[in-house]
Amino acid sequence: MARRCELTGKATLTGHLVSHSNRKTKTVFRPNLVNVTLQSDALGRSVRLRVSANALRTVDHRGGLDAFLIKAPASDLSTGALTLKRDIEKKLATA
Repeated sequence: MARRCELTGKATLTGHLVSHSNRKTKTVFRPNLVNVTLQSDALGRSVRLRVSANALRTVDHRGGLDAFLIKAPASDLSTGALTLKRDIEKKLATA
């Protein structure tokens, strides 16, 4: 399982920890990923996703999973989230 947020696409980054004496040691910066169950109002079911804590705040700010996925660009989403987005758009188009 990749260390990547399914909604925002955040992944691990590499860089240096720089000491006071300017020594550089390589390090890996990992996103704060959380396994969550989010409710989709349009589909009427819950969905399990692995998202970053920052994405969780954004989902809350935009008004839920459905609103977040409608606004999200397809390039950031995982394959599972893309299918979820298509299902929500189909459901909203028929309603």
